[in-house]
Amino acid sequence: MIAVVIPSYRVKRHVLGVIEGMPSIVSRIYVVDDCCPEQSGLFVQAHCTDGRVRVIFHTQNQGVGGATLSGYKAAYEEGAKVVVKVDGDGQMDPALIPHFVEPILAGQADYTKGNRFFDPRYLAVMPRIRLFGNLVLSFVSKLSSGYWDVMDPTNGYTALAAQMYPLLSAERIERRYFFESDMLFRLGLAQAVVRDVPMRPVYGDETSSLSIRKTALEFPLKHLSRFCKRVAYQYFVRDFSIGSIQLVAGLALLLFGLGFGLYKWYQLSGVAPATAGTVMLAGLPVIVGVQSLLSAIQFDILRIPRIPVHPRLVRWQQQAPTPAAEHVA
Repeated sequence: MIAVVIPSYRVKRHVLGVIEGMPSIVSRIYVVDDCCPEQSGLFVQAHCTDGRVRVIFHTQNQGVGGATLSGYKAAYEEGAKVVVKVDGDGQMDPALIPHFVEPILAGQADYTKGNRFFDPRYLAVMPRIRLFGNLVLSFVSKLSSGYWDVMDPTNGYTALAAQMYPLLSAERIERRYFFESDMLFRLGLAQAVVRDVPMRPVYGDETSSLSIRKTALEFPLKHLSRFCKRVAYQYFVRDFSIGSIQLVAGLALLLFGLGFGLYKWYQLSGVAPATAGTVMLAGLPVIVGVQSLLSAIQFDILRIPRIPVHPRLVRWQQQAPTPAAEHVA
């Protein structure tokens, strides 16, 4: 079963059109009324005749992440194979849904997401401030999530293999605008395979409620937090590899070289020129440290998950003995 989740908050004008555009491969549509002041959930119930639609109501606003997770949970419990998240503002073409679910159904990916940067021709319609912001966020997200081969991390057009839902620690995922980036972080911890799906950016007459100033202040700290957690877990808890050694040695050498160099510069400033030995003792650890950190990044890139997780979960579930079989044994 293919399910679609539509977070619904201030999209009353567009949500029926989004539902009408759903292709026939979609078996269930979850419209999540995220405590919408326009009562969009009641509006859908009153005016939508599509039998695939089920409306979920939130008594408190939880943000786009909270609404999406409610849809994920409902789809997983009803036995969906793939859950697609489509915004209700009409800026995501439902006709692309087959392209998002195909890699998952084929066992080639656990999670697919839109990429508005794939075709340079599409960038002409993207506002310059959004283009610059997304490019910066894409690089930062690569560091925090470990997915060096994906772009456009804030793209909300996504599809998830439903079997992955229990592995995501849904109660810990960011509920609001950091949701898409936090999803990549959680998927990285689960070693899920993520694949980009090219799509054209569309901008309507909606005004984004995402504050650029708030994003600039909050997102870097959240990405730094996820980066530290990911490195600690993947390189020092789950595993200890040559990348772990390169990271520790690189940081130690770089900090020593910078600290020693600054100390000597302060100590000898205006007194005497630094000797060749002092310069080498400060400069060489910096050079070797930077090289070691670059090698650690290269090692991290090579660790990008390549084998999807959810096909193995399905096989394990099929091979697991039933309670009756266990009793007989």
